[in-house]
Amino acid sequence: MKGKVITLIVAGSLAVGAGGTYAGMTLFSDEESSSPLEEAAEKSLGIDLGEGSGTDEEFEKIEKTYELISKQYYQKIEKEKLLEGAIQGMVETLGDPYSVYMDAETAEQFSDTLESSFEGIGAEVTMMDGYVTIVAPFEDSPAENAGLRPKDQIVSINGESTKGLNLYDAVLKIRGKKGTTVTLGVKRPGVNDTLSIKVKRDEIPIETVYSDVIENDGKKIGHIRITSFSKDTADDFEKQLKSLEDKEIDGLIVDVRGNPGGYLQSVENIAKLFVTKDEPIVQIEARNGEKQRFFSSRSKERGYPIVGLIDRGSASASEILAAALKEAGGYELVGETSFGKGTVQQAVDMDDGSSIKLTMFKWLTPDGNWINEKGVKPTIEVKQPEYFYASPITVEKPLAFDMNGDQVKNVQTILKGLGFNPGRTDGYFDEETETAVRAFQNANGLTVSGKVNKETASKMEEKLLDRVDQRKYDLQLQTAIEVLFK
Repeated sequence: MKGKVITLIVAGSLAVGAGGTYAGMTLFSDEESSSPLEEAAEKSLGIDLGEGSGTDEEFEKIEKTYELISKQYYQKIEKEKLLEGAIQGMVETLGDPYSVYMDAETAEQFSDTLESSFEGIGAEVTMMDGYVTIVAPFEDSPAENAGLRPKDQIVSINGESTKGLNLYDAVLKIRGKKGTTVTLGVKRPGVNDTLSIKVKRDEIPIETVYSDVIENDGKKIGHIRITSFSKDTADDFEKQLKSLEDKEIDGLIVDVRGNPGGYLQSVENIAKLFVTKDEPIVQIEARNGEKQRFFSSRSKERGYPIVGLIDRGSASASEILAAALKEAGGYELVGETSFGKGTVQQAVDMDDGSSIKLTMFKWLTPDGNWINEKGVKPTIEVKQPEYFYASPITVEKPLAFDMNGDQVKNVQTILKGLGFNPGRTDGYFDEETETAVRAFQNANGLTVSGKVNKETASKMEEKLLDRVDQRKYDLQLQTAIEVLFK
């Protein structure tokens, strides 16, 4: 395997930016030594990908089909396309949304997204039920600011259906240069209408760790957020943790809400800072059922209370950290049940620049639980106020008295969250809703019509984002603060 680069992935999704999977770890190459996790992956691979082994009898049917089409089909076909189609077909037959074939161009884009920044909308996506599905938008990205949410399904891109598109083709259509706009048709769980969401592409910096100190009742609380696990995340995390500890914090909140995953080595290194050597951080299970457990060398806890924060946008590597905090560390987890992605992929570089990202492992929690499609459950469940989950307001024509539908319901939810009580949130635009709209328009210097036109809708969304960004309205964070010192 000398010189062959393999990537271990615990995000299993794509970053809709420059294209490619925004998650990966070089397992071994000529220049680098292997960690225990890397060595386990290399051992489990068990095949020589460096050189071809010739055509076995089992592949005669494939070879015959290839020769038949390339020589006898009534039109000339590029042999390279035939080969790539055969590989793509084998991978797609698995029915695994996280196993994909990347041609040379896509594999190069894969590498590009591991740099310090990329251009796009800033969201992790995967395939679910045949549609490109949002795992989580990056923090303060165009995708988040436009209102995209975890589990949103992208059913069209610039008016063209995504049905039948594979994940990489869809990503190529979504991504684009900074300053350009893409219009996404989105189906949202619980919403009947298809939403039309315009996202202006931008440069997406990959800064993954943010920290600050929260003052509360004479206590200093460190709040450290991890937005994804990239190459430098563990180092940045350790530096910022030390900075918080130098400020003599009394407690720590580790926040992985909306974190779609990333480098396995990165999350392992962060978990080692909190989990002692008595319990495993994570278990990796191969196809034969053999399990390997990976431990920290830490002998004692950090000396202050710790609480983890998760939500339905916490996926994969962030679920590894959350489960390690909960089961191995015995710490409280506050929030909502996470996304539920419990598999590990290896991206194997082929000789022509292409790559296959294949699911080769399950990962299990310290207690041996497989959270795939179930998620990690918080110890203390807390949902945000309903308006935190509000959809973008789509206004093709003004919403007005006596209208009914999801968009009206959405407006009512937002009005209520902003303190302009519409009296009902069932989607019927009655007189009380009209009064609430008038009150909002009057308070914000808009033309008072009682109708929700594009100007009013835009102002509502602006005010909603302002409120969501304010810490005092973050019920999950406020609960985590309370739980720290119980």
